[in-house]
Amino acid sequence: MTTLNDTMKTAKDSQGAKKTKRIPPEVSILLVLVGISIMFEILGWIFIGQSFLMNMSRLQIIVLQVSVIGIIAIGVTMVIITGGIDLSSGSVVAMSAMIAATFAQSSNWPKVISPALTDLPFVVPLIVGLIVGALAGFVNGWLITKTKIPPFIATLGMMVSARGVARWYTDGSPVSGFTKEFAMLGNALDRWMPVVIFIVVAIIFHIVMRYTRFGKFTYAIGANPQAARVSGINIDRHLIKVYTIAGLLVGLAAMVAIARIKTAQAGMGLMYELDAIAAAVIGGVSLSGGRGRIAGTVVGALILGVMLSGFTFLRIDAYYQDIIKGAIIVVAVVIDQQRQNKRKKTT
Repeated sequence: MTTLNDTMKTAKDSQGAKKTKRIPPEVSILLVLVGISIMFEILGWIFIGQSFLMNMSRLQIIVLQVSVIGIIAIGVTMVIITGGIDLSSGSVVAMSAMIAATFAQSSNWPKVISPALTDLPFVVPLIVGLIVGALAGFVNGWLITKTKIPPFIATLGMMVSARGVARWYTDGSPVSGFTKEFAMLGNALDRWMPVVIFIVVAIIFHIVMRYTRFGKFTYAIGANPQAARVSGINIDRHLIKVYTIAGLLVGLAAMVAIARIKTAQAGMGLMYELDAIAAAVIGGVSLSGGRGRIAGTVVGALILGVMLSGFTFLRIDAYYQDIIKGAIIVVAVVIDQQRQNKRKKTT
């Protein structure tokens, strides 16, 4: 009978953690990031007459944009490792943002809570946003495990529904006028707070996925669900946890985003889910499940941010940017499939 240790070993092998590999996958992806950065630097001097890498304001914009997508991508990475997918991230960003934003408005609650209270503490809208995101993730996980519908369909339904809730909640009107304390969530430390939050989240979940039972179970389910079930892993319960945590991170990303731009709109978060999936896939996460690392996703998000900023720097039309980004995603998936086929032949 397959044991839990055998399942863990299968999951570890599926991560590509073979001793025969000389270069860790994260290092290879990091080299790609360096190569792309150098390419834009050279093209910048040739066509624009300016440096791409030496412009600190541009680099700050890159990492700030990457921070929001990166936080979402960390949750999406865990979902993909289990063999699932999450298409609802962008819409859940909008829903979490719109609901939490009404709690973050300055002088909005004196008669509701207390005549002496003019502003709610900044933790209130933060907690509301996290709860809304986590609840959406829980619903995704519950639908997938209890009704046995494919993750694609379950999260697609959430994508449509969450966007509708975001528009219904304020009749499509934007929400602004946040308290200074809440705005600090996206503008403290000279506007670097989103980056700090992203780094902290990445470190936490890197440790969780590499060194805890939660991470081992996540890889085991993606590598071989049947073996994981025989080994005693409660797959349904674990999948609900994974999707709930992914939703929680989406809620956190939404709070960081609206605190930084100081407004919430029902249309925000469009295509965020695809950017998050792209960051994970570019970072080496296998869509077949069971393989991928948080560190790779972080580098993948940086690659995506550098590419989009580089295209803008070179004045490439936005339509072409989408075409190129889509082509890169397809290429990354093709490469992953070739690796999977090669691995199957050697085992």
